[in-house]
Parts: sequence; structure tokens; C-alpha cells
Amino acid sequence: MKDLSKKTVGIIHAALISTKGVQPFIQEIIPEVTVVHVVDDTIQNSNFACQPGVIPKENFFKFATYAHNMELAGVDLIMLACSTFNRAVEVARPMINTPMLQIDRTMMDLAVMNGNKIGLLATVPTTVPASERLLKLAAEEAGKEIEITIVLCTKAFEEIKKGNVDLHNELLLKEIEQLSETVDAIVMAQVSMSALEPMLTNTKVPVYNSGRTGFNKIREILESM
Repeated sequence: MKDLSKKTVGIIHAALISTKGVQPFIQEIIPEVTVVHVVDDTIQNSNFACQPGVIPKENFFKFATYAHNMELAGVDLIMLACSTFNRAVEVARPMINTPMLQIDRTMMDLAVMNGNKIGLLATVPTTVPASERLLKLAAEEAGKEIEITIVLCTKAFEEIKKGNVDLHNELLLKEIEQLSETVDAIVMAQVSMSALEPMLTNTKVPVYNSGRTGFNKIREILESM
């Protein structure tokens, strides 16, 4: 592996909870990289206030502004750690010269490579349309037709917000076990779900989390620079 100690990554979060979700992967995969965070809880709050699939225009503007500020600060790569408005990266690309990455795009690509029947597991309703769109985009760009099975477990998100990580994990493990009977691969929509990774070593089908796949991709991009 290359020494990346002179590299800097900027991560833009729409909620404080995702900073906790990414930290283990930063420490394991890119420990020598300088990481700077921007957190704006108003983005998630306003996303949640809308119907699933509707993103307030100002949130795209906020992301582009934060990305621009990170570019001015000289970061080498910008990651968006929110799945609900992952389209913000695509909106901002014409304005930002620094490479940008959606945390969940890499796992979508991997899932599409594994088969045609993909399970999408989410705990937040607003994330479902964005994750489904990105999964379809990954399939389209790979020249594949896929069938998506969506499972939404809102109770798991309620529990992790309360700090009940064990119950959050238990609920999702049950959903994964059932979903594994009918799909070729599973993607877990939010980075907070990456906490399940140590419990998913012996699954019937590949189960991808955006923490592991996203930060592996960061390392790959930085090493290629």
C-alpha cells in the first residue's frame, strides 16, 4: 500500500450520526490520511420533513457550497456520507474540480456485479428512493437489468437513535436472513448499518455496507493519484 499521509479527504455529513458510522473505517482503511468533516443536521431535518424522493433545493446548494469550501482548503477527495441525497454529488460535479464520491455508489456497483436480484435494506423512508435510483444507475451503466426487492425497517433506525445498537442489529439481521432467500446480493442503504459488518461473515449472499466499500474506494482513488 502507498503512504497516503500527505493526502486529505473531506467528508460532508447531513447528520451527526454518520460521523460515528464512518470513524471505524477511517481508522482501519485510511489511518494516515488527514480527514476533515463538515456536519449540517439541518440537511437531514429538512429531508425528513419532505415526502420520500423530494429533496429541498437548498440542500443541493448547501452541499455544493461545502464542497467548494473544501476544494478551496485543498482536499484531495470529497465524500458525501449521506445516502438520502446522494444525487447532490452529480449536481455539484460541473462546479467542483476536486474528485467527489458518493459513499454508497461503490457497494451498488459491487452488488450489480453479483447478480440480477438485489435486495435493498433501509431503515429510513427518505433514503429508499435515492438508493433505488443509484442502484438502477449502477445497473444501467454496467449494462445489466436488475430486479430490486426493497425492505424498510424503520424501527431499527428508531432504536439506533436511542443508542440501542444491539436491538438495531438484531432487527436487521432478521431482515437480512429472510431477504437472503430470494436475492443474489444485499446492499445496506445507510452508513449507520455498517455496524452489522462483524455479524455478517457467514451470509448466504454477499451483504455490502457503504462504510467498508466506500472507504476502500477512497483508498483506491487516493493511491491512484
